Amino acid sequence: MCARLVSAAADRLRIAIVGVGATGSVYAGLLADAGHEVWAIDRWREHVNAIRAGGLRVSGASGDRVARPHATTEPEEVGSVDLVVIATKAGDVEPAARAALPLLGEYTIVLPIQNGLGSRDRVATIVGGERVVTGVIGGFGASIVAPGHVHHHGMELVRLGELTGPVSERVERVADAWRQAGFLVRTYADVERLVWEKLICNVAFSATCAITGLTIGAVIDDPSAWSVAKACATQAGDVAQALGVEVGFDDPVAWVQEFGRAIPGARPSMLLDVLAGRPSEIDVINGAMAPLAQELGVPVPVNTALTALVRAIEHAGTAPLPRSS
Repeated sequence: MCARLVSAAADRLRIAIVGVGATGSVYAGLLADAGHEVWAIDRWREHVNAIRAGGLRVSGASGDRVARPHATTEPEEVGSVDLVVIATKAGDVEPAARAALPLLGEYTIVLPIQNGLGSRDRVATIVGGERVVTGVIGGFGASIVAPGHVHHHGMELVRLGELTGPVSERVERVADAWRQAGFLVRTYADVERLVWEKLICNVAFSATCAITGLTIGAVIDDPSAWSVAKACATQAGDVAQALGVEVGFDDPVAWVQEFGRAIPGARPSMLLDVLAGRPSEIDVINGAMAPLAQELGVPVPVNTALTALVRAIEHAGTAPLPRSS
């Protein structure tokens, strides 16, 4: 199963995006604008209706356009597709994977794209590991402006790879589809490297921004906030090293600073979540460090403290005021 993509012309895939919040809407808009048949699937009826009525406006780093993906709240309406992209938050991955089951044909590939650890394994349990390709995307800083309109701050790197083994023909085919949509894409044989290179950036900025209300660039420019972000990144780097993950850099602090400088005005999704009173992904980002650290004997006190503070904000129903500096 899944040795190849079928039912697609050489340059056109049938793609379902399950979860068209901020980043999912960017994917849906740009992939549709590139000529792929894209279905945007989400429970948010107002957003779906706006896309149906007037298209999906995508503004920001890639320009300003109105794309025309199909949109629905019912996956059963779509039929089988070549590629399913699960673009929900980590906490919604399992229901999204179950909702995607009607979309699966014999050769359908499933590409979960979430922050943090564990999503691809939970998706594989539901749809079958042989279908799953790993995706890691960074540097977007996307947000919904209004139903039917998404804005993003950056167009950084899309990383793709098989769960195990070398880069396959099907991974390259998926990569080509994203390249056609204007994304910078690289394929890798080592998926753990992909996950941890993004995770270390998330660990540095997500909780720090969520607690302070600062943008990513403002965190870097503020000595106190940056000292916290640096400590989070360094501790995550220590965990990765203890796990034997070979990331593509020697200095995690320099790595996250370069990442952050590319999207200085972005507010991480964790900050947007606490501002909106939604559950955040703290448990799969900063909160994922403590269990690994305990097992490996690596101290991660700053990540542990920030995890507790974000949980306290969530429980209290309060949030920092958003600030740019």
